[in-house]
Amino acid sequence: MIGEKREMEIGEDEWKVCCGSSDFAKLMVDSAPFESLEAAIYTARDIWFNLVNVTAWLEAFSAHPQIGDTPSSSINSDFARRSKAEQSTAFASTSSSALKELADWNVRYKKKFGFIFIICASGKTHAEMLAALKERYENRPIVELEIAATEQMKITELRMAKLFSDKARVVSEADSSSSPISTTPQAKSKAIKRSRPPITTHVLDVSRGAPAAGVEVHLEVWSGTTNGPSFGHGGGGVWSSVGTSATDKDGRSGPLMDLVEALNPGTYRISFNTAKYCPGCFFPYVSIVFRVTESQKFEHFHVPLLLAPFSFSTYRGS
Repeated sequence: MIGEKREMEIGEDEWKVCCGSSDFAKLMVDSAPFESLEAAIYTARDIWFNLVNVTAWLEAFSAHPQIGDTPSSSINSDFARRSKAEQSTAFASTSSSALKELADWNVRYKKKFGFIFIICASGKTHAEMLAALKERYENRPIVELEIAATEQMKITELRMAKLFSDKARVVSEADSSSSPISTTPQAKSKAIKRSRPPITTHVLDVSRGAPAAGVEVHLEVWSGTTNGPSFGHGGGGVWSSVGTSATDKDGRSGPLMDLVEALNPGTYRISFNTAKYCPGCFFPYVSIVFRVTESQKFEHFHVPLLLAPFSFSTYRGS
């Protein structure tokens, strides 16, 4: 029909080329349609960091060829070709000796962590990627897993941007009188609806290389006449409780606040009862203070804690 707005249809296979994870692709299809690329990226981040499990992360990692390698015919060919294209500029003039050094470090990295080195190659030289590989090799596995997942999300977002651009061009050519993306109320409500509260957290015990279960978490908001407390000064106000929960077996806390679309701007404090988790530890509790502005009220804030519960005796002896 002339003048009818067309929706941008993206299939599960196309989402998998963006990320490499089957679970991620299915959840993106279930969450569609999106009114904009920004809305899709918002949903993608929530799915990647909060909804899929570590198995989905590892599936995405394994879909990549190793940095500097030629894609294997045994992996997702479209995904692998995209990875190779993203690396091509960095390795166009790389010497054989430099590639050999990179290959050696790839082997060492995979042997230590159990998955290949993941980095968003866009705009980086081979020397920069090798330096990052060597630096990250020193990490604990649980820390490196989180970093690799973050790098994978950067790659996914770049591919989503290209996908949306290509789709918009096709739709525009098919019907120049229609908008490339539907902005019907139904599409808009699906795009902005949260699946989790706007503030979440999880705790990783780096001393064990595993999630920290049973850590009590308390979320507060600053109430007072000032914008919030400054360093070393309480200011004219008090902290008001928002919610309390505890981390589960995956180290993720339960809901700390209601499921609202717009987060009230202000200064928030999230505190972790580390003494209860590890009696006698050096830090009896840990608090993180952060500020949410008016322009950020529709964003999602994930506040992770990397916990190293050293005892007093261990600390004094170091």
